[in-house]
Order: sequence, then structure tokens, then C-alpha cells
Amino acid sequence: MKESHPGETTRQRILRTAFGEFYRYGFQAGSLNRIVEETGLTKGALFYHFASKQDLGYAVVDEVIWPWFKATWIDPLEQSQDPIKDTKRLLLHMTEKCGPSGSLLQGCPVNNLAQEMSPLDEEFRQRLERIYVAWRGAFETALAKCIKVGSVRKDISPTKVAAFIVAALTGIIGTAKNAQDRQLLRDAGAALLDYLESLQP
Repeated sequence: MKESHPGETTRQRILRTAFGEFYRYGFQAGSLNRIVEETGLTKGALFYHFASKQDLGYAVVDEVIWPWFKATWIDPLEQSQDPIKDTKRLLLHMTEKCGPSGSLLQGCPVNNLAQEMSPLDEEFRQRLERIYVAWRGAFETALAKCIKVGSVRKDISPTKVAAFIVAALTGIIGTAKNAQDRQLLRDAGAALLDYLESLQP
């Protein structure tokens, strides 16, 4: 059993453990038995909080992945005075933190679930799409704000550029995960940084 986190409720412990399980193995291959064993709970206790594995998976998206994603990407973009600079900073941080136990090995939790579950489960698809919509929207709003103050070229479409940046980021992480190659992540990331630079006047 993993070390407990102070002040953590039983529900939060289950969600944290389930996130780790699904992130490592995928939702379909993720094991409720391993989650039960790692939390030190019984299956009855797990099912007291979550009616089914599916219900647990939805809660992981809503209560673990979304808050993490919001804090990592949405909030910084919404507060940003220079989204190009801040996106570059976030991208560089992402490339440096990746390693044997990091996201280079396991990919993006949103994209992983989207690739696995969106074709199979409409509830998963809708929940994950809400995250993508918020991500694109945060980029779009930030870019539009920068066009107004003159730090981004006026001839770009914030909607199209936002869609491209999100697609590029998810693609970069996905291909680096498959290749298990930090240099590929850096090279593709550098090309995206060059593109971001080109948005400036």
C-alpha cells in the first residue's frame, strides 16, 4: 500500500490510486483489484463510493485530471499577459521534466484516455472533449487579447491557431511517448517554439 496523504479522504485516496493505475495501464487494462490492494480497502468500500469501474473512470477525469490540467494549462493561460512566452516556458518545462517515471514514458493522461476510450464510450469522450474545448478556448482568448495589445500579429486567426497549438502539443507528446525518445520531444518542441515566435509582429 502506498503512503497515505495527510487529510486525504477515502474517496480522494481511491481517485488518486485509480488515476495512477489508469495512467500506467490504460482504463481497460486497469485493475480494480490492484486499486483495492494499493488503497488497503475492500471492494465493498470502493463500490460504496463508485457504482462501477466506469463511474470511477469518469470521476478520475472530472476530479483528478481536470483540476490538474486546469492548474497546469488553463489557469496560466488565462492569467498570462504573454501567452507565447508562457507557452514556450510550459513546453520547455514539459520537455525537461520527462523521464523514466514522467510523462515521456506515459504520455498525456487526457490524450491517452481520448485515444483509448473516446471511440468506445460517449461519456468518456464528452468529458475529455470538455477539457480540449477549455484548452483551445484558453489559447484563443489569450491570443485575441495579445492581438489587441499588439504582441501578436493581427493577421492570424486566434481560433485556428489555438486549435493548431493544442493539436501540435498532443501530437508531440504522443509521438514522443511511442518513440520513448527525449530528443524527439525536444526537436518537435523546438519546431513548435519556432512557430510561436513567428506569431509575433
